[in-house]
Amino acid sequence: MSHLPTTMHCIEISRPGGPDVLLPASRPLPLPRQGEVLIEVAAAGVNRPDLAQRAGNYPPPPDASDLPGLEAAGRIAALGPGVDQWKVGDAVCALTPGGAYARYCRVPAEQCLPLPRGYDMLRAAALPETFFTVWHNLFERGRLSAGESVLIHGGASGIGTTAIQLAKAFGATVFTTVRNQEKAQAVRALGADHAVLYKDNDWAGEVKSLSGGRGVDVVLDMVAGDYVAKNLQLLKPDGRNVVIAVQGGAAANINVAWIMMNRITLTGSTMRPQSIASKARMARGLTEQVWPLLEAGKVSPVIHKIFAWREAAAAHAELERADHVGKVMLTLD
Repeated sequence: MSHLPTTMHCIEISRPGGPDVLLPASRPLPLPRQGEVLIEVAAAGVNRPDLAQRAGNYPPPPDASDLPGLEAAGRIAALGPGVDQWKVGDAVCALTPGGAYARYCRVPAEQCLPLPRGYDMLRAAALPETFFTVWHNLFERGRLSAGESVLIHGGASGIGTTAIQLAKAFGATVFTTVRNQEKAQAVRALGADHAVLYKDNDWAGEVKSLSGGRGVDVVLDMVAGDYVAKNLQLLKPDGRNVVIAVQGGAAANINVAWIMMNRITLTGSTMRPQSIASKARMARGLTEQVWPLLEAGKVSPVIHKIFAWREAAAAHAELERADHVGKVMLTLD
């Protein structure tokens, strides 16, 4: 590792607050530990958990970097002890424990994936956070299968645009909620069968009607709050409601008897606290079942806007405006 610099550029959260608290800084180079690789970052994704961390509401795990950034693509610059599946110079994208808003980022080797054939660093960096999240929640937890139907809330988000495409690729009928007609048009172009406006609208009644009164098999919910009770009412018997964020509030008033009578599964997850072994399992599933879809052009990340890494504050402001369709990205090159 003698050829590596001793310091690196990064973006720090100077104090909890708005986008303006993100400041360029210099830090000592992090060294990869047992089972880790050091990635020289070319591009990184901006995600809602980054916004929550910046605001002081989502502290990193004890052993993770305090720098924001949960996904990156770049080349492996150094190997920690015990790493034999990668070599220095390999191009990878990775789900990171934090620290991707930096020139160098250390990551468990098992959370790295090869770049899909034909992908550049920027497109590859747009994959990990949303694809790990959707794969785990829609297919592992939600058990979505061909011939079933799914309601995806927040269809125009990074998660939503990924979930719509993957659900369609695996043979499901897709209902989604979006804020306005522009977003409805965008998600239909990605393959959504039905796009329902949620603002000032009885979206649950509309989904029920569009489904011929039958409802759906799975709901992927990033809103929670008062959406949960409506989601449960929309589920068919043996349906699954998977919560991945609580943008509408963490408390919900639900009818447990309804869950029992209809054998409904109410589940959810967050990604960051899960074990490396669990993320390694997800990485294998993605490599085997999703990377071929990316390489064939059947599924692709939707990139809304790209910012230079020093413009991280503007990137956060862009995501907070919520006018985007797809991903907001940072490029370090």
